[in-house]
Amino acid sequence: MKFVDEAFIDIAAGDGGNGCVSFRHEKYKEFGGPNGGDGGRGGHVFAVADPNLNTLVDFRYSRRHEAKRGEHGMGSDMFGAAGADITLKMPVGTIITDAETGEVLYELLNPGEVITIAKGGDGGFGNMRFKSAINRAPRQKTPGWPGEKKNLKLELKVLADVGLLGMPNAGKSTFITAVSNARPKIADYPFTTLHPNLGVVRVGPEQSFVVADIPGLIEGASEGAGLGHQFLRHLQRTRLLLHIVDLAPFDDAVDPVAQAKAIVNELKKYDQQLYNKPRWLVLNKLDMVPTEEREARVKDFVKRFKWKGPVFEISALTREGCEPLIHAIFRHVQSEQRVENEPVEIDPRFAGDAPA
Repeated sequence: MKFVDEAFIDIAAGDGGNGCVSFRHEKYKEFGGPNGGDGGRGGHVFAVADPNLNTLVDFRYSRRHEAKRGEHGMGSDMFGAAGADITLKMPVGTIITDAETGEVLYELLNPGEVITIAKGGDGGFGNMRFKSAINRAPRQKTPGWPGEKKNLKLELKVLADVGLLGMPNAGKSTFITAVSNARPKIADYPFTTLHPNLGVVRVGPEQSFVVADIPGLIEGASEGAGLGHQFLRHLQRTRLLLHIVDLAPFDDAVDPVAQAKAIVNELKKYDQQLYNKPRWLVLNKLDMVPTEEREARVKDFVKRFKWKGPVFEISALTREGCEPLIHAIFRHVQSEQRVENEPVEIDPRFAGDAPA
């Protein structure tokens, strides 16, 4: 299924039915009195958070959604029936925004959550509503009230505990495959990941967390290079970012430190709040570094990168070092409870200033 994380829709709740002017016509009753009923309420438009959906593709090709109007009132004290409601199923994590003003109206954060995004109009009053001691035969009625109509923007931000950040081919997809149930495409060329992937990492019985893998960033993403920033929104609800770095690039002319700094700069340009999230450094592809050179290469990278946070050395391909990492992530996720920037223990081997 094609992944779509943004869509525009037009919704219209149903108009209320009109009230009715009617009088009783019964044998031997000269003054039967008014009996015109009220119109029915127009149908509402609801949105429900469906955990079985992970894309907004249905709304890309079906833009207009209208509820039914209420039926008109009738004689013999008969009220019109309410119009049928409609329910739009959306992925958990969908943000509903007014397309014209940009105001955020609703957020669907909990599976099964139901909200009313457009209210149907009330039905009009029939003439029986206007009967009084001085107006025994009213001929007034009111039309039904119009239902709400809105132009909406739907934006999906996936709900994940941990987000993977890094250059194309840094090994993010290999890592999420190694530790979770996700099976993204993996190949030896850049941009094999074209849309976010979610994976559930099982640490133990009833112990798990969710990892989000997004397409890789490159320098100049803020100006539209590569896939740009269009998927960084999916990291905004995470508790922790893993900055995965390819420690053994195929091209000797490529400097992993320069690439890592470029990612950090792009992150800062996109969103300061996202930049301030807890971030761990994960040095990947150690299987391609000779054993005797690993410690020196890791220390050299951390020193030149001026990193003072947690550092993990892994090989996603052979899964070396992945087990301690996922247990550390789980402990962090449990302790954080979505509180950002809580101090973490610093590896004493790596002291220095934070990267610019």
